Amino acid sequence: MSRPKTQIDWNKVNQYLKAQCDGVGIAGILGIHPNTLYIACEDEFKISFSEYSQQKKSEGKELLRAKQFSMAMEGDKTLCIWLGKQYLDQKDRKDVTSGDQSLAGQIIVETPEQAKQLEDFLNREK
Repeated sequence: MSRPKTQIDWNKVNQYLKAQCDGVGIAGILGIHPNTLYIACEDEFKISFSEYSQQKKSEGKELLRAKQFSMAMEGDKTLCIWLGKQYLDQKDRKDVTSGDQSLAGQIIVETPEQAKQLEDFLNREK
């Protein structure tokens, strides 16, 4: 007599995959051996668990991207800045002027020509 077939809640599996969990972790959560999950996937969906996992993980990433965009459009300034950096090649600008404050740092001069250029720069009219 063979064992009863394990019932797998594919809605739970899908949610875990969309959250980027892997098959071994999901099998552990469900209390089954990873191979049981992989074989059940092939029986149920006629594709390997690897393919199935990739599809669901892609869905999860796109849902997350859409949610971030939605939150940014609703006024989340941090997400607006982050998305701008990710998709629009925007960067933080650093102010390198000192105003009236001294700048800590070191300038390395290797040749007399560089020394002259630096001296000319420092003595320029403001």
